[in-house]
Amino acid sequence: MTARRDYYRDPSAPAPNSLVPGGSALVVDDIGALLMQRRSDSGNWSLPGGVMEIGKTLEQCVVRETKEETGLEIEITGILGIYTDPRHVIAYADGEVRQEFNITFYGRVTGGHIEVSSESTEVGFLTLKELETLPVHDTVRLRLRHHAEQRSDPYLG
Repeated sequence: MTARRDYYRDPSAPAPNSLVPGGSALVVDDIGALLMQRRSDSGNWSLPGGVMEIGKTLEQCVVRETKEETGLEIEITGILGIYTDPRHVIAYADGEVRQEFNITFYGRVTGGHIEVSSESTEVGFLTLKELETLPVHDTVRLRLRHHAEQRSDPYLG
């Protein structure tokens, strides 16, 4: 079993037993490609991000996690959306089953260089077309679709 399994709209999903605020960064380069990492715990391509720590803001969390997971320094430039669908739960090998709570921020690169971390097996900028054939969880695809729609207001759901 992988260290993490995502369930989305799956009636066989285990009941959640925790709720942890988390955030992600959607970083777009000059040609419209998106910063993605292939997660070492699930094998899926995903946006960089992580969970909030006491004494820090969620924005600081996303900036820190993006640096740790991709090697790139970013600044937050906006909000794509707030994702709290109770039908998305994440089961971890230690027994934690977390209900989704994620705010996805837009960001832009301010420094650093791409590096793979212990949390990823690959990191790079990928186009939406390239991502169509790669393993990406449905909830990340939802965020990518919201980005492609060029929404004027953040998604709330």
